[in-house]
Amino acid sequence: MSIDRREFMALAAGGTALTALAASPLGKAALAATGSSKIKAVAFDAFPIFDPRAAFRVVKEKFPEQGDDLRKAWFAKIFGYTWLRTSGRRYKDFWHVMEDALRFSAAGMKLDLTPEKQDAIMDAFLRLPLWPDVQTALEKLHGKNIRLAFLSNMTESMLRANMKHNDIEKYFEFALSTDRAQAFKPAPAAYRLGVEAFGLRKEEIAFTAFAGWDSAGAKWFGYPTVWVNRLGFPEENLDAPPSATGRDLTALIDFIHA
Repeated sequence: MSIDRREFMALAAGGTALTALAASPLGKAALAATGSSKIKAVAFDAFPIFDPRAAFRVVKEKFPEQGDDLRKAWFAKIFGYTWLRTSGRRYKDFWHVMEDALRFSAAGMKLDLTPEKQDAIMDAFLRLPLWPDVQTALEKLHGKNIRLAFLSNMTESMLRANMKHNDIEKYFEFALSTDRAQAFKPAPAAYRLGVEAFGLRKEEIAFTAFAGWDSAGAKWFGYPTVWVNRLGFPEENLDAPPSATGRDLTALIDFIHA
């Protein structure tokens, strides 16, 4: 069975018919077709905006021979720790989780992580540059009155330091850290911060992810999700394909236009 826009609007005029129809799968599809689910806001993970490779270069500078291996081990441990802490309800903010994971990874590789080296590596995450396409994309979104926010595992101070470093504070209405939920993504409570801050329905907020697992987590929650797969990773096998994907923010702009 199918229904076009004109038929749906005629049924909707029936009052009680609208309630029953809107609750049905058919009605939800028709509502989407009328444009009532238009994207009104975007919630960004930090890394589709900020390029972490600058910090990775600092790791390489401090450990020229083993920097690449340290970076991989470090980031695997960071996210392992965030998921363990959320599962065990032992929250610690992302900055300190990063420090714990860095010390663990360096010790596991028997590297001499001096306080000076640790500070240099960590501080690099407070002054990350923008990816080259970001400024233009933010201007386009701002020009179309799309509301913007970060929704990140990063602490709010980390987000704001990077925003200030790149002079992009004016574009963002909120800098939402999972600190507010005391749970890291992909916990539903973390993604819910966007709905609560914007005061919009999930369907009206496009979540923009850097990592495949984050894209899947946001899709599980109910966001239309754009995966900005800048580093060309394979899609996760989590039964939650993104609504759109691409190598830069053009994918997001096209998705909103579509």
